[in-house]
Amino acid sequence: MSTQTVDTTRHFDLEVRKLFHGARKLERTSEAPQGIPFTLFQVKRLSNVIGAEIEGVDLSQPLSTELKEELHRALLAYKVIFFRNQEITSQQQKAFASNWGELETHPFAMRGDIAEVVRLAKDDKVAGRENVWHTDVSWRLEPSLGAVLRLTEVPGLGGDTSWVDMEAAYTNLPDEVKNQIDGLSAIHDFTPSFGRALDPETLAQRQLDFPAAEHPIVRTHPETGRKALFVNPVFTTRVVGLDPDEGEQLLQHLFRQAEVPEYQVRFRWEPNTIAFWDNRNTQHYAVSDYFPDRRVAERISIIGDRPF
Repeated sequence: MSTQTVDTTRHFDLEVRKLFHGARKLERTSEAPQGIPFTLFQVKRLSNVIGAEIEGVDLSQPLSTELKEELHRALLAYKVIFFRNQEITSQQQKAFASNWGELETHPFAMRGDIAEVVRLAKDDKVAGRENVWHTDVSWRLEPSLGAVLRLTEVPGLGGDTSWVDMEAAYTNLPDEVKNQIDGLSAIHDFTPSFGRALDPETLAQRQLDFPAAEHPIVRTHPETGRKALFVNPVFTTRVVGLDPDEGEQLLQHLFRQAEVPEYQVRFRWEPNTIAFWDNRNTQHYAVSDYFPDRRVAERISIIGDRPF
């Protein structure tokens, strides 16, 4: 291990000890982002920085142009928005998500009744494995813009999902770390996760179909221009151009930023509840504390653009 790596490790260890102490610089959302009030629904914020419930919208009905515009503005402001009491079908969920663009078909996850639906069914025989902070399909050259999640079976207790604002995580990094990661990129690869379930021949073919992607460590949101950390422990494997030990130390430090509670919102599911999140500046964590109860979710994702 080089002297530089040792110095970097000591610096990160010091920063980790400071990780959960002191005030946070938080860009607080408001009821009227950009000074423009919402007129077609009510907003109930769930934290100062991320998450809001939207009241007064029926997702079983087609969206008007005006309603879609207001919901999009709410998504950009709160990063994840929730809709309760929405008894809709998979086709209606697909129709809602389609307002934001072309939909993804996931090459590895279990599908629902229609091709665009990823079905996540967990019980005492199929363990939940999404209880780690992650950004969906960051291994794609064009990761998801966002996703719409609908729980069709809710456990009696437990099974919450948490989201974290990775813009807040970036904002609160020390200046020396920001300077270090400015211009750096990292490799994102499905192999350490989905690849483990594939036989060697299938894995080799999938790696040709979905080669590892190189993305900037600090991503700029294509609509708001705000910067966010864009690395996650599930799919990010190494930093381009750094010594492997130094790169791993840096990644572990950046991964831990998602663990800060001040950047998070934790959502308690009820039957017929929908979540819609911006995948470009958030990560999420599905809490696996409900076994042997059953939890079934259906997710539809919207194709995004290449991070820059």
